[in-house]
Amino acid sequence: MSENPGLIVRDLEIFSADGQTLVGPVSFDFNPGQRLGLIGESGSGKSLAALAIIGLLPDGLSSRGSIELGGRQLVGAPERIMNTVRGTDVAVVFQEPLTALDPLMRIGKQLAEPLRRRAAADGERLTRQQLRLLVRERLADVRLPDPDAIALAFPHQISGGQRQRAALAIALSGRPSLLIADEPTTALDVTVQSEILDLLDRLVDERGMSLLFISHDLAVVARIAPRVVVLQKGLVVEEGMLADVLANPRHAYTHELVDSARSLDNALDDALNGRDA
Repeated sequence: MSENPGLIVRDLEIFSADGQTLVGPVSFDFNPGQRLGLIGESGSGKSLAALAIIGLLPDGLSSRGSIELGGRQLVGAPERIMNTVRGTDVAVVFQEPLTALDPLMRIGKQLAEPLRRRAAADGERLTRQQLRLLVRERLADVRLPDPDAIALAFPHQISGGQRQRAALAIALSGRPSLLIADEPTTALDVTVQSEILDLLDRLVDERGMSLLFISHDLAVVARIAPRVVVLQKGLVVEEGMLADVLANPRHAYTHELVDSARSLDNALDDALNGRDA
């Protein structure tokens, strides 16, 4: 793990091929081991900001500004540098694991490759038996039942929650300094969503990683990150400690998010208590 894995984003802008500004300028930062929630509606630019951090913007899009991770500048960094950053310094868990995972490769093989790369970066060479044991351990770490069976399965042969756990195991296999979780529970039902959030909370805490948690759901962010940055139409409209934002939202859009979350909580309370919403 890097000595200084803090993330500093300054005046980040993202442009379309025709020069239209899609995001920015956006600035935020957090220190090693801290957590930050990046929240906003669909199209607010939060996922594009994440893709800019890992240097995987879609074709035709470009960025400028500054993104420093552990003191290393990522904006404009050549691909050979970004290839060493991805997986070891920063890793991502996406919203839909079925599209993030290789559908033609068994889960165990998809996990083995980043484990092998991490070992090679540390000057180690893993035997086949060592690699098999590590795959089993990493799948067990994310509370997957029967890790040996999961390792032999293809992504379509396991459930959505199991796929997301496998994707998380793969993301953590390189022992990254920063984990980006981009809407990691949106495609899951409520019960599985809660289990994944608890798992993510535990693993990030145990490994002392920094976490950038991206979501459109304020209630979900509240479970995982004590500080938030609110994006609307590509711009930061509010930021601060979550408790302060909930108690005194300053921007109209943030106020809507808070009111919506409270209305949902009240409706759930009414349903649980047998009252009409």
